[in-house]
Amino acid sequence: MNILVIPLRNLRMKWVRTLLLILVFTLGVTSIVALNLVSGVVGESLEKKLVAYGANILVMPHTEKLTVSYGGFSMGDMMLGVSDMDESDVVARIESIGHRDRLSVVAPKLVSMTRVDGTAVGVVGVRWDRELVLKGYWAVDGAFPVQDNGVVVGARAATRLGLAPGDSVRVGTGAAVVSGVLRPTGGDDDSVIFAGMDFAQAVLARPGRADYVEVAALCAGCPIEDIVLQLRETLPDTDVQALQSVVRQRMYSVEFVQRLILTVSLVILLIACAMVGATMLSSVNERIREIGLLRSLGFSRPGIFSIFCFEAVALGAAAGCLGYLGGYALSLRVIGVLDITEGATLAFSAAGLALTCLLIVAVSVLSAFFPAWKASSVEPSEALISL
Repeated sequence: MNILVIPLRNLRMKWVRTLLLILVFTLGVTSIVALNLVSGVVGESLEKKLVAYGANILVMPHTEKLTVSYGGFSMGDMMLGVSDMDESDVVARIESIGHRDRLSVVAPKLVSMTRVDGTAVGVVGVRWDRELVLKGYWAVDGAFPVQDNGVVVGARAATRLGLAPGDSVRVGTGAAVVSGVLRPTGGDDDSVIFAGMDFAQAVLARPGRADYVEVAALCAGCPIEDIVLQLRETLPDTDVQALQSVVRQRMYSVEFVQRLILTVSLVILLIACAMVGATMLSSVNERIREIGLLRSLGFSRPGIFSIFCFEAVALGAAAGCLGYLGGYALSLRVIGVLDITEGATLAFSAAGLALTCLLIVAVSVLSAFFPAWKASSVEPSEALISL
């Protein structure tokens, strides 16, 4: 008989207690694994959904502002170097950066002023497929354009111009049809007319041009500063600005979910540790005579200590393996019923299984450290007295 056979035999003889302990420990590991797997998917999905509430990076042509004054009288500010950008070139450069996988939407804009029935109004050219992803909160009376010359009019602009869905309107040098009227948003969108980019470039005589680009970046996977730095390197003649307030709000939402999951996981892990420690300590108290006899037969203190540590290793390995498999299956079930994770996928990770088993084994051994130390401190005389 050796120090490996003894703990296995004890686990087999106390099979009811062993199964209950493994079951409870496995449930704890299952909960932790499921929570962490789901939190990763939920955090990624949540940030993608937050993209629908606007961009967090602006790319604009580089300009310099000169304040003009004479004789103590301010004549206002003069913008120097104002120009537009080549739309296809700047979009291609943005989508070529190292962190391009963190870019959710790249939405170019063309902005100009025109007159409709003598009233000045702003016209914004957009790529509808990209803009509707970026402005997921938009709602219209009517519909979004399907034809090239369709436009959407902001709520205030429609009231001022007397426009409704189906009306014809002159935009620049072309005739457009009002496909829909944007419901009030409380922002600048209410005061302008939105047109398809190709149509806007044609009627405003600015083919292939864009005034600025809005970028929605997923900043949970890497710092937003890294994305901005890469954009500045690939677009040296532009000003790249991160909307820090938007970034902080989104990161707070994502990090709150992750911190909550981490807190719950730590609580569950502490409870599991306490149960393992209490069970092992109870086992030591029940086996005082057995421990004393082993000591009298020549087993050293490290040998007795290793017996109980090996029991903890066996329990931790079984609970870690079963817990990860159960947590993975449970996370798939949870993801399937959560609307926020629509379209999300979760791949099985052998490395995750191995890491979980190692972590739970370490936690189990740590929990059994005091009971094992107490067992190794039993003197042979205690067994002789009890006999």
